[in-house]
Amino acid sequence: QVQLVDTGGGLVQAGGSLRLSCVASGRTFSRYAMGWFRQAPGKEREFVAAINWNGGLRYYADSVKGRFTISRDNAKKLMYLQMKSLKPEDTAVYFCAAGNTAGTGSHEYDYWGQGTQVTVSS
Repeated sequence: QVQLVDTGGGLVQAGGSLRLSCVASGRTFSRYAMGWFRQAPGKEREFVAAINWNGGLRYYADSVKGRFTISRDNAKKLMYLQMKSLKPEDTAVYFCAAGNTAGTGSHEYDYWGQGTQVTVSS
């Protein structure tokens, strides 16, 4: 089992950058694929990015490809989402998640962080 805490959200102007972090507790972090999802007000939770257990495979939603980078440090039990060229439509609560496969569906993840708010002003 793994517990996740995601941090790093905040208010940023369009075109700016933020880095989200997800810290895990538990001894089996390196066994899990990890993902980032986001949920804007009135919308369903959507896939943002995923990374497999060793970082060798990474997947991105088309809307963030080329702007966001997912990475992980298994020794430190950390996962990151570096976000650049942020747009107002990136405004959402961002959640980190852990599961057995680096999938794009939220149902593929078993453990979730509490969420961190990202607000991009125009």
